[in-house]
Amino acid sequence: MFTGIIQAIGRIQNIEQKGGDVRLTLDTAGLQLENSDLGDSIAVNGVCLTAVEYTDNGFVADVSAETLEKTSLGFLKQGSPVNLEKALTLNTALGGHLVSGHVDGLGKLISLSNDGRSIRYVFSVPVGLAHYIAEKGSVTIDGTSLTVNHVEGNQFGVNIVPHTRGNTIFQNYEINTQVNIEVDIIARYLERLLTGQSSVNGDNQLLKTLSESGFIK
Repeated sequence: MFTGIIQAIGRIQNIEQKGGDVRLTLDTAGLQLENSDLGDSIAVNGVCLTAVEYTDNGFVADVSAETLEKTSLGFLKQGSPVNLEKALTLNTALGGHLVSGHVDGLGKLISLSNDGRSIRYVFSVPVGLAHYIAEKGSVTIDGTSLTVNHVEGNQFGVNIVPHTRGNTIFQNYEINTQVNIEVDIIARYLERLLTGQSSVNGDNQLLKTLSESGFIK
């Protein structure tokens, strides 16, 4: 699990093709890796990757064909900047929201506009993800925890303050940039519960109780 608070901007140092998969070597810049172990999870643009090797200035991770197809990691090139965050620990401040590192789909930047000292970024998402995104709810974009300011159809806007823009790869976005989207994990589980997709008896009893109490119809 992660918090969605980016700890460093790294760069892709090397991309090695390995039988349909890819091995990435990353320069992690200011990310503190002194106490990290093999097998630790590190989020790269919001994608949870496993460190299989450490270098003098970063780490190495394998990326499966599935991940390359479903996330923006397949678009990375040597030198590409990436958002980095180490996994959440029990003594980590939860400054953002609970982020799993499992990307739900790709979004696309469709407009940029000044809004005071902030910049309003508007993204479109696949129609199947739109109903998970709620005004004033949480969303993760390339690993960054953000508050949704408005929603219209399958588009939503977020305001990026100067600190966030200066310390994440938002500073590099251009129109049509594709980004990794992870919706709020609570919304996903709540939908599964309320649509009765689980066969667990306890869930069915809860649905019955909610219905009898007038919370759902």
